[in-house]
Amino acid sequence: MTTATAVSPLLTRLAAERATGALLRDRGTLFLEDGRVVHAESPATPGLDVLLTTGGGLAPERWTEAVNEAGARRQVGRFLVDNGRLAGGELEICHLAAIFDAAFFALSPGSGPSRFRRGATHWIGPVRSVPAAAVERETARRRELLDAVWPYPLLDVSPVVPRAAAPGQTVTARQRFLLEQADGVRTPADLAWVLGRPAFHTLLEVRRLAAAGLVETPHTTAPPAAPAPAPLPDWMTQAHPPDVALLRRLRDALEASL
Repeated sequence: MTTATAVSPLLTRLAAERATGALLRDRGTLFLEDGRVVHAESPATPGLDVLLTTGGGLAPERWTEAVNEAGARRQVGRFLVDNGRLAGGELEICHLAAIFDAAFFALSPGSGPSRFRRGATHWIGPVRSVPAAAVERETARRRELLDAVWPYPLLDVSPVVPRAAAPGQTVTARQRFLLEQADGVRTPADLAWVLGRPAFHTLLEVRRLAAAGLVETPHTTAPPAAPAPAPLPDWMTQAHPPDVALLRRLRDALEASL
């Protein structure tokens, strides 16, 4: 079985058909044009707007202006570049990050059934397209990478709880900034939004921190053993010979009533 087939058989087929439209799943949507992925979004990840504003140098009001002016024409990306709000290369880099980030969650095994809406397009407009096979390969690679770093998936959805560094243990500036935002309540997804970073990169950093002992690793606990059933009373467990005389009297009474 190929990696593409293992990730999303429907996406593989749509790519082969050179389909245009939106592949919808519970955890995200991939937009295709001629079978190539042109955009992706997921409620589990910061969108392109957050990556460009919170994580980048674009002023939030400039993003709002672009959406208001060019959203209906599906030319938001083009508007940002043509009006000098962003360099083309900066937009492409953040756009690719958004595609791979959202696709990782949209194509996850627990993302529910797939549906395809033919002809649907996204208002961001043309920026950069990626072969569907490349998106699937990267999604599979990222799954493997997370487990290779620290195989505890519960970390991805649990509050990030920092631990003190060991004497002499080094922490990078990027890690320190993440740990400063980890208040024991925010999950990795929450931190991604606060930091304006791709959600997968935040998951990966949290797993690295857990492997280094700098954040707590939550462990699933086995459910408590069910209490042993109370012993049945003797009158329910002990076999007694039937009272033949009683049975005969019951039979005679029934026959007399007929």
